Amino acid sequence: MSEPLEGGLPRKLAERAREIAAGRLSPAVPRDAATVMLLRQDPGGEDPGVEAYLLRRTRELDFAPGACVFPGGSVDEQDGEAQIPWAGPAPAEFAGLLGTSQARARALICAAVRETFEEAGVLLAGPSPTALVDDSAPLARDRHSLLEGSTSFGELLRRRGLMLRADLLTPWARWITPEASPRRFDTWFFAAALPPGQTAGLGQAKSGEADSGTWLRPGAALASARAGEITLLPPTVVTLGELAGYEDITGILSQRQVITPRLPKVMTDGEEVWLDMPPLDPRAGQHRP
Repeated sequence: MSEPLEGGLPRKLAERAREIAAGRLSPAVPRDAATVMLLRQDPGGEDPGVEAYLLRRTRELDFAPGACVFPGGSVDEQDGEAQIPWAGPAPAEFAGLLGTSQARARALICAAVRETFEEAGVLLAGPSPTALVDDSAPLARDRHSLLEGSTSFGELLRRRGLMLRADLLTPWARWITPEASPRRFDTWFFAAALPPGQTAGLGQAKSGEADSGTWLRPGAALASARAGEITLLPPTVVTLGELAGYEDITGILSQRQVITPRLPKVMTDGEEVWLDMPPLDPRAGQHRP
């Protein structure tokens, strides 16, 4: 049975917001995370638009059960290893775009690539700065080792003679979970094209946090959410709305701007409670509706 709502929000979240506003409860500290909007051109039909890969989180999870999300997850301590083979813009360049330190930027990029491989089976890496893995299926055992924690991402790349392709990631947004949430994440969003020859799928990840994955056009995903067919978190809704304005992946990946944090807030006024969303990104709605 779903949790009772209050002002369109789960009642427990509303209660926490009142406790924080009254000074009786301190907000949880956000944990760094990275997520990747994995994109491809719709291979069928007369109008080959952009599709995004969405995972459906299992309903047993404490955080966002049943929600459809982009591949991603928390930054691990090993994501900051300086020995991870790297190709593309240096961490210093990403630090400027992400508005953070070089060490943090490196860890975020590594987490983004690692999580995309773990959750979707897509590896944004290659044997040289100009080459890509064209089939990730042979790496299924490595993916399983990552998921069970018996190897690190850096060890995997070094053993396979691969390097992380940082140039394939376009920084897009940064979302911080509302202070009222008992579990909070400081999440950087990146856009990336599906490498030629690779396919996205759960594989061994099906026993983890997601039970299915599918490609959807951003507009179609939003329509499904409005119809109650799927559940989307507010940052996912906003991001899909931004992506829906582009006719092709090139336009999305060509975006380069300094990322500023977006922090939704659970507002309270006596017994009244509501979610206050940050202003829309200026990229939203500038292209095709």
